[in-house]
Amino acid sequence: MAKEAPAKMAVAPPTPEVVAKYFSNWPEGTDPKAVGKLVAENFAGRQFRFESGRFASANPPSPVIYPEVVCWYGAFTYAEAAKDNALRDKLINKFGKFSTPEGAAHISNAASVDMHVFGAVPLEIYMLTKAKGYLDLGQSFADNQWANPKDGGLSGDSRYWVDDLYMLPLVELQAYRATKDKKYLDRTALTFSTYLDRLQQPTGLFYHGDGANFYWSRGDGWVAAGITELLRDLPPNHPQYAKIFDGYKKMMAGLLKYQGEDGLWKQLIDNTDPANWSESSGSAMFTFAFITGVKNGWLDATTYGPAARKAWLGLVKLIDQEGNISNVCVGTNKWTAAQGDGVQYYLNRTKDNTPDQLHSSDVLHGNAPVLWCATALLR
Repeated sequence: MAKEAPAKMAVAPPTPEVVAKYFSNWPEGTDPKAVGKLVAENFAGRQFRFESGRFASANPPSPVIYPEVVCWYGAFTYAEAAKDNALRDKLINKFGKFSTPEGAAHISNAASVDMHVFGAVPLEIYMLTKAKGYLDLGQSFADNQWANPKDGGLSGDSRYWVDDLYMLPLVELQAYRATKDKKYLDRTALTFSTYLDRLQQPTGLFYHGDGANFYWSRGDGWVAAGITELLRDLPPNHPQYAKIFDGYKKMMAGLLKYQGEDGLWKQLIDNTDPANWSESSGSAMFTFAFITGVKNGWLDATTYGPAARKAWLGLVKLIDQEGNISNVCVGTNKWTAAQGDGVQYYLNRTKDNTPDQLHSSDVLHGNAPVLWCATALLR
């Protein structure tokens, strides 16, 4: 007899009173609807990177890049949760510039997780408008991601970097949500199952990648956010559900141990060096995972509810009046021996606190998960 999958509600679902205890009565300036609106409007009015500075004259044309995509997705989810139709329409109209050959030249379908994730946006627009052209475009990215699978059935884009565990799942899950074709869900479950075996450690946390045995905050953040997105769709009777849910629970327990007094997590999650600093993008991704886990009954509310609230309040302190969050680690490749001392490699990464945020793409690594958090609090 096949082993029965565990119930999706691994603990008793929280009562409305318990949820309200942790996720309402916000101090002035911290209400998720207002904060989300500020950050989403920031993205709606922002230039794409290819429209500014040296990127505007690049040849070949500079493409839309993944921080822009995941922030766009976050703004859409916020608009839906907040029932903000005007914002939703702005975000749809933002796609208009890609309807011309000149605009389309800035969409790359290169065999890379960073490029294929673009498909998540047209798939979202399709779900809102039912215009088939968006479905065809978005689905092409999801399918091209698996056009040349590796042994074992993984996407040819797979690198065994933790970053993959958001970039690969997002477009596949969006394709599943748009079409209900189970192959997209199965691809995502297979990816997580395989990466859990390869990168998750007894601590519950994940190394940055093969040979990079460091718990880099945003890297683990991609995992936390990606596995949370998957569990929102993966049914308990799926063959991979029990393993993936167990990996999620282990990761959340591991993260809880390292939450700082400021509510956030450090650039290297487990490192005690005084030079280690609170990094906002990874912290926001962990917060999203905590909030969603509590509200869905996957995590004990009395344990993780206070931690999620503390994290949200810590994040909001870093958001300026323009809707940009500070203390975002700049783009960071997996450490290799060529970079020298690994700890210092990560601790020496700079923070994106750029005054000219309009043309900064690094800050979107942080703005995006703030939007995911606001969405989760409003859902």
